[in-house]
Amino acid sequence: MNILVLVRPVPAADARLRVNPEGDGYDLASLKLQVNEFDLFAMEEALRIKERLTKTEITGVMVGPTRALETLKKALALGADHGALIDDSEAPAADALATASLIAAWARPRRFDLILCGVMSEDLQRSQVGPMLAELLAMRCATTAVSLQLQPDQGRLLCERELEGGAREKLELPLPALVSVQSGINLPRYAGLSHVLRVKEMAVPVIAAAGLGPVLRNERTVRAYFPTASGVCEFLEGDLEEMAETLVEKIRQRVPVI
Repeated sequence: MNILVLVRPVPAADARLRVNPEGDGYDLASLKLQVNEFDLFAMEEALRIKERLTKTEITGVMVGPTRALETLKKALALGADHGALIDDSEAPAADALATASLIAAWARPRRFDLILCGVMSEDLQRSQVGPMLAELLAMRCATTAVSLQLQPDQGRLLCERELEGGAREKLELPLPALVSVQSGINLPRYAGLSHVLRVKEMAVPVIAAAGLGPVLRNERTVRAYFPTASGVCEFLEGDLEEMAETLVEKIRQRVPVI
């Protein structure tokens, strides 16, 4: 079983976002990056499959700048066998189709049996790359999966996915297939010391996006900006009792019902 896991670099939770000089996105130049949390569930699911099926190899792939290599290695340190970084530094793959087309061009000749990804990215939350990649690779696709049962001898995958209103849907997908897994499908593990040391010395290939052929794009960001303040915020000072009295007085001034 040959499994590919998509890993996305996203701004760290404590990163301070700034609009880039072009005004069409946030500035990536000095932004602190971390692994997209939703992709950790996909990696964990791949590792659990490997524990059940011994002849399994896991590859993690990331589209991003070269400085995202350490971010990718943090994901690989969970137990992946191989990794690859598609370097889009020259022309960032800002939209989902561009990202999917780069991964498709790289993955197509490698003929993966199963591709797993997180349900969405923390920063954009569009849930588009996985289904687009499946379409480009002519793969069956299921999204928001909450359970997977792989049956390689029969060449199929049984999948239960989450629908609106708490409903569930069961699917049978012939392999190869792509599945986006829902958060909560498992509990991602911590990286073991042996894997951390192994990945530290791992030679992860960096592939130039320009060498993968034309990049498909279907959208353009017109403008990125921080919204202007719509109201005035006032912070109350003092201890709890003093702040409570001040708050009550301000409410009386606006709505004289207390």
